[in-house]
Order: sequence, then structure tokens, then C-alpha cells
Amino acid sequence: MPIYLVQHAQSLSKEVDPKKGISEEGRADTERIAEVAKGYQVNVSQIQHSGKKRARQTAEIFAAALNVGAVGESPLPVNPLDDVQDLAKALNPSSQLMIVGHLPHLERLASWLIVKKTDHLVFKFQNSGIICLDKKAEGEFWHIKWTLMPKIS
Repeated sequence: MPIYLVQHAQSLSKEVDPKKGISEEGRADTERIAEVAKGYQVNVSQIQHSGKKRARQTAEIFAAALNVGAVGESPLPVNPLDDVQDLAKALNPSSQLMIVGHLPHLERLASWLIVKKTDHLVFKFQNSGIICLDKKAEGEFWHIKWTLMPKIS
């Protein structure tokens, strides 16, 4: 079963919103990607986020579209500079977990799961985009199963 990694929606500047909630463009992008995921019948059992306003708001949009009841701040290390190896050890491939987080953490996590290196970029995230990672039961490494991004450039 897969896990889903999502970079939070585009946020407002600190001058506009000191807690950096999501912008209208960020909301629109997230709603669009969430509806596409719903159309593809993406099955998420729970959504965890970093606790930052922009991640929580993004998680709530995905939860509403995908009909996910379990949404909350992650007990796992998902903040921008947290250690990805600690999170990787805690991931359960059968959980169908969506994590809404931040850069550079998500890029480093994807790299660690796929090639066991944190400094080797394997995927460039976009705000509101989803990367679906999966692995075989007997395998050590994860692989990119699919992605949904708001922009193709």
C-alpha cells in the first residue's frame, strides 16, 4: 500500500499573514489536485500534517475531497528540518498515510526512501502536489508510483 507526500499549498507572505496561511491561488491549486485525486479514487486512510497553518489548511482540503476523517498534527518528525531517517523508520507501507509537509524535508524524505541518500534529489515537489510512493513487501527501497502536480513546467 502506498504513502502520499504533499507539499503544503502556496502560502501568503509573513507581511500579509504572520502565520503564513494559504493564498487564494494555493487554495485553488489544492482543490483542483484534490478533486483529480478523488476522481482517480485515491484511497487515503489518514492525513497528518506538520501543525503549521499552511500544512493544516492543505490537509483539510484534501481530507474534505477524499472523505478522510482522520486528520491531525503528526506525531512523526515532519517539520522542514526534521531528520528524515527517523520518519522513514516509523512509516508503515500499509497505512495509506498522507503527510502534508514542507521543503526541504519532503524532498529529503523521498530521496532517502528511494535511494537511501538525503542529498540526492529524486523528485522536485510543487506546492499542492502529491507524490505517491510504494514498495514491495520484501523490498528495502520505495519507488515513485505516480504524481499529481498543479503545473507541468
